[in-house]
Amino acid sequence: MKLDPRRVLGAMGPGMVAALAGADAGGVAAYSNSGALYGYGLLWTVPIMCLLLIVAQETAARMGCVTGKGFASLIREQFGVRLSALAMLALLVSNATVTLSEFAGIASGMALFGVPTYVSVPLAALAIWMLSMSGSYRRIEKILLAISCVFVTYVIAGFMVGPDWGRAFHDTLIPPVYAEPQYLSLIVALVGTTIAPWMIFLAQSNVVERDAREDDIPYQRIDTVTGSVVASAISWFIILVTGTVLHPAGIVVEGAEDAAAALAPLVGDYAQALFGAGLIGASFLAACVLPGITSSAICEAFGWERGADRSWQEAPVYRGIITAILALSAAVVLMPNANLFGIMMAAQVINGVLLPVLLVFMVGIASDRHVMGRYANSGAWNALTWFTIVSVTILTIIMFVLQALGW
Repeated sequence: MKLDPRRVLGAMGPGMVAALAGADAGGVAAYSNSGALYGYGLLWTVPIMCLLLIVAQETAARMGCVTGKGFASLIREQFGVRLSALAMLALLVSNATVTLSEFAGIASGMALFGVPTYVSVPLAALAIWMLSMSGSYRRIEKILLAISCVFVTYVIAGFMVGPDWGRAFHDTLIPPVYAEPQYLSLIVALVGTTIAPWMIFLAQSNVVERDAREDDIPYQRIDTVTGSVVASAISWFIILVTGTVLHPAGIVVEGAEDAAAALAPLVGDYAQALFGAGLIGASFLAACVLPGITSSAICEAFGWERGADRSWQEAPVYRGIITAILALSAAVVLMPNANLFGIMMAAQVINGVLLPVLLVFMVGIASDRHVMGRYANSGAWNALTWFTIVSVTILTIIMFVLQALGW
């Protein structure tokens, strides 16, 4: 099949946005923590996560192209209301904790500029609520995405900090093993931030909103693969830089200023300001998008009115869920002595734990030829998805068992 270059460019966007959204507060926290604690020891996860991200994103985009429906609608139609309620509960818990981590990211980023949490968080919550109610955050989406691209500086820093390239490539191809709950927790967190449940809903809804059809699938695949590879490259360099700069110095990442310190060899005294700007932009964008995705999916699953163009009288559940998620997230971050970086990390672990629930629904729908026709999952695609489900489940069980034993 000969591809039309104009259609390739036209298709670019949904996959790239969904994948790069992983470079939010929780994502940077997980990658930075990995490098600081284990050096290059978790680089091997990146190519595996990249492949699994491609599988998840491509499947979601393909389902949207073939059915013209969102993921929540397909879950309800194929599995009924009760199992749909289970899936939506998993999404609600996952997205609420991630939104919480975004407010922690905003607070941490603003703190680098001397703005206290009790000022930054309420103002951010009010601004995000107003944008979410009007849907006008779409107007600033590109600006915030541009600010988020600050994390590309880790790629440049990767060449400037003098890493041990031989060791880095060795650990990327041959994983070192640490029998520690913290190591397993980080792996689960990396899965949760790379293949966040909300990305599946976002990728599919973006394709549906573009009115993409079956003949658009090859173009959506290009977008999916491109976005996944770019996002994975950034995460690989974040681990590389923090593993080179922070790990040998014994610096444990306990806050945004620690993660920012890894950029000091590149931009010196401007490291904290640069990192803070990126963290605020990425966190603000994700905090604008997440409550709306969550509320829209839940309303879609149960047939309730939804949309930013609907009034409180027309869509009380839609607006109520958004308001509740934002209010709860801001309130938790405002609690005295809240461990902001700990909140970001915990959110990614919760994401990883809940991810298999939604992937089970996804693989069930995508492999059903009555729904997908000739675009149903191949055996290899199903195997990769089930590999993700089983692996994350086993890792989670082992992690909890080791923690229970006090190891």
